[in-house]
Amino acid sequence: MILAIANQKGGVGKTTTAINLAAALAQKKSKTLLMDLDPQANCTLSFIDHHQLGTTVYEAMTESELTIKDSVHHTSIPTLDIVPARITLAKFESKMMGELDSHFRLKDRLKPVLRQYDYIVIDTPPTLGLLTVNALVAATHLLVPIQSSYFALEGTDDLLETVEKIKARPNPGLEFLGVVITLHDKRTILGRDIKNHIKEVFGNKVFKTIISRSVRLEESPAYKESIFSYSPNSSGALEYYRLSEEVIGRV
Repeated sequence: MILAIANQKGGVGKTTTAINLAAALAQKKSKTLLMDLDPQANCTLSFIDHHQLGTTVYEAMTESELTIKDSVHHTSIPTLDIVPARITLAKFESKMMGELDSHFRLKDRLKPVLRQYDYIVIDTPPTLGLLTVNALVAATHLLVPIQSSYFALEGTDDLLETVEKIKARPNPGLEFLGVVITLHDKRTILGRDIKNHIKEVFGNKVFKTIISRSVRLEESPAYKESIFSYSPNSSGALEYYRLSEEVIGRV
């Protein structure tokens, strides 16, 4: 399973979901690869000091003699590896200009490692540019985090339209796995109303597990830990563990 986590709207808990869903799958002893395809590199910095970075996803996707296998780094979780990013990834789109295989770079470079992992989780940038398209072309499934806020559904039409275009030609097997509501505050009337509205729009595609707004989830990356090692008894750890079970159940 190759799971792209995408939403062109920023600040929706996309990277937090990528980190902790990948960690939750790894907690189940499933061999998991977390791929950082966002030039902000927040997934990477949650596990690796930037001084320790060697080959990153940028080199693996742009240099003909390399594959993703050359950029895999181990993490402190035995069953979780990461393909890191750095800010140079922002040059990917201009670097690929005029290249006929630009949409397929990630898919092609992933082939040597596919059999090594049960799950590959891809964090994408908050845009619908070439990096996100590469993730969607390579993925078998798509998960969309949507923040429980007033502008929650802003931009999702464009994302789903892009998904349909990708399904029509380069990746007809791509499945829309579902929507996860994030940064939810169940204490407010607005939070409850937005949750109900998201469920009205997406129906049974909305995961039952809702990710609550949590200080522990915000703190854990600063200590280079997932929520499961930083605060294993927190609501965030419980919610992401439940989400991982739902993801497995839907595949």
